[in-house]
Amino acid sequence: MAATCPKCGGKLKLTDWRPNCPHCGVNMVYYGMEERLLLDADKAEAEHARTQPKIDRIKAATVGSPLAIVRLVLSLVPIAGLFLPLAKFAFQAPYAAFSGNVNVITLYNAISATDLDALTGMFSSKLFGTAFILYAVAVVCVFVSAVGVLLHTIFQTLACSPKGKQRNFAFDVINLMLVAAAIVCFTMFSSRIGALLPSVIQTSTVGIGAFIYLALLAVSFGADILCVVKGIPVKYKECFVGNIPADKYFQLVEEGVPLEQIRQVMAEHTAEKEAAKAAEEAAKAAAEAAEKAEADPEKEPVAAE
Repeated sequence: MAATCPKCGGKLKLTDWRPNCPHCGVNMVYYGMEERLLLDADKAEAEHARTQPKIDRIKAATVGSPLAIVRLVLSLVPIAGLFLPLAKFAFQAPYAAFSGNVNVITLYNAISATDLDALTGMFSSKLFGTAFILYAVAVVCVFVSAVGVLLHTIFQTLACSPKGKQRNFAFDVINLMLVAAAIVCFTMFSSRIGALLPSVIQTSTVGIGAFIYLALLAVSFGADILCVVKGIPVKYKECFVGNIPADKYFQLVEEGVPLEQIRQVMAEHTAEKEAAKAAEEAAKAAAEAAEKAEADPEKEPVAAE
């Protein structure tokens, strides 16, 4: 397909390598550049206008008010409960013994050192299988809830988004259910394993840390509820596209208003803005002159030569 001049539409030959059109003489390289730059500027401002509300909501959800800051902190605080004694366990076997408290670090080290083949064999055992499955479920629930707490904190940045409330409540409820399930499963495990090995298992109880962890999750849930009840205001920054308010610009584009008319509206808004700025500067200069005259009333103005 032959190339054509962007202004007159004349066909160009392969020998027409110069920047000027052989038909109308216009510089084809720079022709329409101003309009293209304006279009690029409009596109950039429109994209900023679409992004700015999201930034405003993130700011409101994290540091928009003291209540938002408290909620953000309380959503992460439950992690501290995992480092408290989640369980107290003591056993005495011929070749192994343990006595002490168990927290998330102890659990992680124990899982890292566990032989998976032997663990799978314990799950399939008719005697101990149910007990160890309950123990495994309790451990999995603890670690999944820890991941849930971290995700909850991360997604607090989107708490003021349209689905932020539902998302926060979902994290709260799921994390509470996971920790409650972990406590119940470990209690059932302790009962079963204690009955099966009464001479080996000396102590197997849920620690105070598990209940503190559960309580901290409940407090975080309460903070989310309080933020919904009280409400966190979002201060939206006004954005413009070519000196037109962004909402009006998007409305004009959606209505299919020709670009020439949009440019005319932009020019009108620009003129109004410049007139308002000039009036403001004139009023400011007049006020400064009045203050100066009031401060030195005896000084007479110098006559013009």
